[in-house]
Amino acid sequence: MLRVVVCVSGGGTNLQAIIDAVKSGEITNVELAGVISNKYGVKSLDRAAAAGIEGCVVSPKDYADREEFNKAFLEKVSGFKPDLIVLAGFLLKIPEEMVRVYSGKIINIHPALIPSFCGMGYYGLKVHEKVLERGVKVTGATVHFVNEGMDEGPIISQKAVEVHDDDTPETLQLRVMEEAEWKLLPRAIDDYANGRIAMENGRCVRKV
Repeated sequence: MLRVVVCVSGGGTNLQAIIDAVKSGEITNVELAGVISNKYGVKSLDRAAAAGIEGCVVSPKDYADREEFNKAFLEKVSGFKPDLIVLAGFLLKIPEEMVRVYSGKIINIHPALIPSFCGMGYYGLKVHEKVLERGVKVTGATVHFVNEGMDEGPIISQKAVEVHDDDTPETLQLRVMEEAEWKLLPRAIDDYANGRIAMENGRCVRKV
């Protein structure tokens, strides 16, 4: 069984999609070992508790500087002995040391079609606000391996979602989650857990 740690910052809808997919058998060969939040009191932790998954908080506010936080965060992650780390709405940049230690073992979901609307400052509802400001007709979501850059790692999968003329950032966010994020992320985890994808030489390679 592949030990998976999920890192979160908010409501945890993608976490719930993962939990549900494990329960239904859509994701196989996976044990959800832990959930780590960088914020206190978020619904993600309630979702983890309801599913019987150990949850904890490692907040930058509890440390003197980012270096101390990065060290504590890596220690907490490593304590779960993960085979795969999933960033499911995690709004902090992953420490470079952690990327080195877990190279090819960290994946992220981003609510846009990378390389559009990604990088520093593009997260959560802000992504959908920018999509509507620009007037694009198609957006979507991307699952990718994590490297030292921000949203720059090898792409695993993408799914397009239509933008409607009457969309608000909130309605578009929900459609992207329902039509893309909640489908792509569980599938990527299952593919990784069963040896169908891997990161090799800076690219995502499909094995079968």
